[in-house]
Amino acid sequence: MNSQLKKRLLVSAAGGVLALAAVLVQWHEGKRYKPYRDGGGVLTVCHGHTGKEVTTGEIYSEEECNLLMKQDLQIARSTVEHCVTVPLTDLQKAALTSFVYNIGSGAFANSTLLKKLNAGDIHGACDQMRRWKYDEGKVSKGLINRRSVERELCLNPNSLTNPTQ
Repeated sequence: MNSQLKKRLLVSAAGGVLALAAVLVQWHEGKRYKPYRDGGGVLTVCHGHTGKEVTTGEIYSEEECNLLMKQDLQIARSTVEHCVTVPLTDLQKAALTSFVYNIGSGAFANSTLLKKLNAGDIHGACDQMRRWKYDEGKVSKGLINRRSVERELCLNPNSLTNPTQ
């Protein structure tokens, strides 16, 4: 994992799942104040926010972007809390929240990853993250990098506090 990302995660750890997930999302999504079409042609703004309220030509403020991300993170975290039936650490929940933020609640709820996770196969579930690397049918280097970090945090729930990892 990138050392700067690890430092940011360490600083945010006291803030809990949403603070950790926010660092992951900001790191991987970046931020654009002007709406754009993502790889799938979906109108997107700020930290990867999509929805019918995204308006072409509007310039979003820092505050609007932060609010949209917070709302989207709460939905993703709620999905993780509702769908996952096994105990997880905050770091694992944050990794899964970042994952759901990116792929969507419906895709997560119907995923093999969730089935494996709820069956107690944590390793198998975390390994499933690597499968979610496609954008419009093409392998995305950005998604490979993102899944690598999410998987690492999922598999090593104490990696921020364990100096050997």
